[in-house]
Amino acid sequence: MTTQLVSAQLMLNTGESVNLSSTFTDGTESELKTSGNNVSSGGGVSAQSIGIFAEGKAITAFIQPITATTKAVYAYISRRGEILKVLPVATNATNSAVYSEPYPCNVVLESGDTIRVLTIASATARNCAYNVVTNRGVNAIFAVTPTGGSAGGTSNQLTHILTGQGIGSSLQGQQIMSHFTNSSDAGKYMGGSVLILNDRGLPIGSSLAVNQNNLQVVASMMGTCGIGLNFQAVVLTTS
Repeated sequence: MTTQLVSAQLMLNTGESVNLSSTFTDGTESELKTSGNNVSSGGGVSAQSIGIFAEGKAITAFIQPITATTKAVYAYISRRGEILKVLPVATNATNSAVYSEPYPCNVVLESGDTIRVLTIASATARNCAYNVVTNRGVNAIFAVTPTGGSAGGTSNQLTHILTGQGIGSSLQGQQIMSHFTNSSDAGKYMGGSVLILNDRGLPIGSSLAVNQNNLQVVASMMGTCGIGLNFQAVVLTTS
């Protein structure tokens, strides 16, 4: 199995800057912990879960996003086995500039909170991850590794990374307020996007797929929509 380094730098409300760094086995979701480097390197502690290291403190910003050497598929803060907050990811393999954009993050940490990341060995792997935040404060990630392709588009449905359910079953009655999509495969998607289809199969929402190898992925409020029971999140692949 291949491995790669994943890192990040975050700020706490106490003014502390905390470095995170762990080696991940590709294809297996694992935990990103605090770095065991010395104080001058921004760590200063043995590797710990972020909830243990900073219990009761608030993450105010990620100065460096969750950044993988080759490719991170998705990342999130986990609390009691659920997704508390989705986190944008970046890659440092091709261009250091792509991971240079900080972003705010207002989360008060509890003991047991962890940061979870999935990495993949190939920078061009077809994995697609659609990250959403709803009007009820629910954070969710839907993923698929697309297969096939046709001139009219081959449908590949994204499902929840924890439950395996589609977006309709997961978020029925909720409104997506912001979303973002990580994929290096967007050139093969019709519209270059994840499409939200209603119960009649008509597209009513869309999230542009961004290649995290080339551009920092950031959340957007454009293309959002409400979700009904039989709605689906899909990518239509042309090849």
